[in-house]
Amino acid sequence: MDKFVIKQSGSGYTFNLKAANGEVIGTGGEVYNTLDTCKKGIASVVKNAPIAAVEDQTVDGYKAEKCPKFEIYLDKAGEYRFRLKATNGEPILASEGYTAKVNCKNGIESVRKNVVDATIEVP
Repeated sequence: MDKFVIKQSGSGYTFNLKAANGEVIGTGGEVYNTLDTCKKGIASVVKNAPIAAVEDQTVDGYKAEKCPKFEIYLDKAGEYRFRLKATNGEPILASEGYTAKVNCKNGIESVRKNVVDATIEVP
């Protein structure tokens, strides 16, 4: 089962979404001041991910989608990444880099399918 793992640092709280195999699928979009606001960030991912459209910015003439949406893009190293944006356009989850676009798309599908039942692990 996937899980959200909350981490506390000197400046606040962050979270990672981990797959059942322990791999990080995505990282929260910001550092939260309190544990409660971090949990609200997780709730936003849970709410938006299953209904988010996919906007593939790596193809010419891509169609701009309304938020919430997953954006697929190439980073400076030439790897594929995705970010999930909430209805207000704020990024709420970002992926690691993938060498193949199909793996990036699989990461999106994993997030969509598994966030609803994901548990939350608090320090």
